[in-house]
Amino acid sequence: MYVAVRLYKVKAGSMDEIVQRAQEGFVPLIRQAPGFVAYYGVVTGSVSLFTVSIFQDQAGADESTRLAADWVRQNLAALVEGPPELQAGEVRWSS
Repeated sequence: MYVAVRLYKVKAGSMDEIVQRAQEGFVPLIRQAPGFVAYYGVVTGSVSLFTVSIFQDQAGADESTRLAADWVRQNLAALVEGPPELQAGEVRWSS
């Protein structure tokens, strides 16, 4: 499995709007990506959040990163501070 983690800086007061838009717009989109396993959004404070995309292979994780970048650019650009920090890689152990 492969995972992509994206950390977003959120403009003050925008978190609820981002959560709603992501749940209604991005979640259905990413579920359709090849190799989809799971997707999580985690609010870490009033101005930051991160997402975790899990896929069966690297191609799916790479596609999720492309999908996320396009979707955020089209739907959340006014609510976030620049592009996210991205970390991605192969799952090497789990429990």
